[in-house]
Amino acid sequence: MHISIASYSFHGMFNRKEIDLFGYLESLKYRYHVSGADIWNMMLVSYEEDYLLKIRKHMDQRELHLANLCVDGAHVWEPDPELREKNYQNALMNLRAAELLGAQTVRIDMGGHDLEMSDEQFEYTVKTYKEFARRAEEGGYKVGPENHWGTSRVPENIKKLVEAVDSPAFGILLHLENWDVDKENGDRLCAQYAFHTHFAAWVLPRYEEKIRILIDAGYEGHYSVEHHSSKNEYVEVEWQLANIRRILAHLNGETD
Repeated sequence: MHISIASYSFHGMFNRKEIDLFGYLESLKYRYHVSGADIWNMMLVSYEEDYLLKIRKHMDQRELHLANLCVDGAHVWEPDPELREKNYQNALMNLRAAELLGAQTVRIDMGGHDLEMSDEQFEYTVKTYKEFARRAEEGGYKVGPENHWGTSRVPENIKKLVEAVDSPAFGILLHLENWDVDKENGDRLCAQYAFHTHFAAWVLPRYEEKIRILIDAGYEGHYSVEHHSSKNEYVEVEWQLANIRRILAHLNGETD
């Protein structure tokens, strides 16, 4: 039973300087008794090796592992070539960080603010993800986008991209019920590509349905709590986490 909590769940506290990355890791271990970290890169204060190895040591000492490094500011496609290059360099920096931290998966968004992809966008996106996937395969982790915003919120775009990259180290972070097209079927259509998940609070009435979809698709990754309200985050996360634990325990009982 793999469970993690996204550090973004505490972004309100983080912005108010009430928690930092090390406080988040302590909370995973001692407040929630969860071993899977899901680190939002905006909580990293540096990409210097000494700092990243300090985080890795902190995790190792507490028997935590990095289920996912969730990267903002490195999305693949931008129409402006200078922005594309800036994002590409940021992606490389985050892939190195992921490797030092021992990440199992890395989310780097597709980019693209329109639902449809131009040929130029698609070709560049496939080429770039092929490069990232080769590196990930060599490093023993997986990389890919989240159905997060823009182009990625169309299930057919995800399918087309995964098939074109065609790598065992490539997949998606499935943000449940986060689609602009085919909202009713998007999760079911794309569960087969998922290497990590985000369970938001608004999906909570359908957590069991979503977990069953993932299990039926052969999903082996983490069920990760992501909270968004920026209020009462300790308690809200605990509420979501308890629901996931209860459902997984119930479903495991069905197979005993």
